Amino acid sequence: MSLTRTFNAVFGSGDRFDVLLVQKFRLGRIIAGLTAGAALGLAGCLTQTLARNRLATPELLGVNDGATAAVLLSTTLTGTFGAWWAGPVGALVAVLVVTTVSGGLGQRGYRVLVVGLAMSALASAVTQVVLSRRSLNSASSLYVWTSGSLNGRGYSVAVPVLIGLAVLVPLALVAARQLNVLRFDDSTASSLGVAPGRVRLMCLLLAVGLAGLAVGICGPVGFVALASPVIAGRLAGPLRVPVLGSMLTGAVLIVLADTVGRIVFDGVEVPVGIVTTVLGGPFLLWVLLGRSAAARV
Repeated sequence: MSLTRTFNAVFGSGDRFDVLLVQKFRLGRIIAGLTAGAALGLAGCLTQTLARNRLATPELLGVNDGATAAVLLSTTLTGTFGAWWAGPVGALVAVLVVTTVSGGLGQRGYRVLVVGLAMSALASAVTQVVLSRRSLNSASSLYVWTSGSLNGRGYSVAVPVLIGLAVLVPLALVAARQLNVLRFDDSTASSLGVAPGRVRLMCLLLAVGLAGLAVGICGPVGFVALASPVIAGRLAGPLRVPVLGSMLTGAVLIVLADTVGRIVFDGVEVPVGIVTTVLGGPFLLWVLLGRSAAARV
C-alpha cells in the first residue's frame, strides 16, 4: 500500500479493504506496541535515575521476569491467557524481594543489580516449570510470548496500558524535578529540600507498575528500557531527566523492531523481543565501553 492509501485508511476513507486491513489488523497492533514501548521507556528512565546506574533497568532488576512468571501462573490457575493485571502484581512482588534483599536502591546500585539477576533466574525457572506442564501446542504459543511478541495484540490489551499511562505519566512529570536532584547523593538532596526516601519509593512504584503493564501486553521485551533513556538522554542533554523523551524513544523502538521482525524474513514473523535482543547486544556493549572510557578519563 502506498503512503497516501495508508493514511486514508487510518482515517476511514478510501477503499473498504484498505480500511479493514489498516484499522482492524495493523493499527491496533501498532497502538499496542506504542503504549508498551512508552511504558518500558519511562520505567527504564525511572530505575536508571534511582539507582544512578544506566544498567539498572526493569529486566535486570528481575521485574520483567517476575511479571512474566505471574502472567503464566495466572494462565495456569484461570485456564485463559491474557490476564494483563497479573503483570504488575508479579513485578511488584519481584521488586519487593530485590529491594529487601539488596537493602534498597540508595547507594547500593551494584547490589541491586546482582540481586536482580538472581531474581530473574528464579522467575525464569518458574516460567520454565509452568511451560513444561502445558500441552505441546499451548506451550509453543506461550513460549513465543515469553520471548516478547505483539502477535495478535490490539486495542483490547492496549487500553489498560493507556489508562495506566494517563495516570502514571503526570505523576512522573511531577517527580521529574526531584529526580534531577536524586542524581546527587542523599545528603545533597536533603539539603535541597527533597526527601530521597519518599521520592525513591514513589518513582520505584511507578516504574514497577509501568513495566508490569508492558509485560502484560507484549511479554518481556528486552533492552528497550535500557536503550530508551540512554538515547533520549543524548538528545536532551545532561541537565534534565528525559522522562517524555524516554517514552517517545521506547514507543518508536518497539514499533520499528516489530516492523523489522515482520518483514525481514518473507513468510516468517520474528517476535519483537528477539529483534530487540539481537540489536540490544551491541548497544549494551557500547554502553559498557562508554562507561569504561568515562572512568578512565
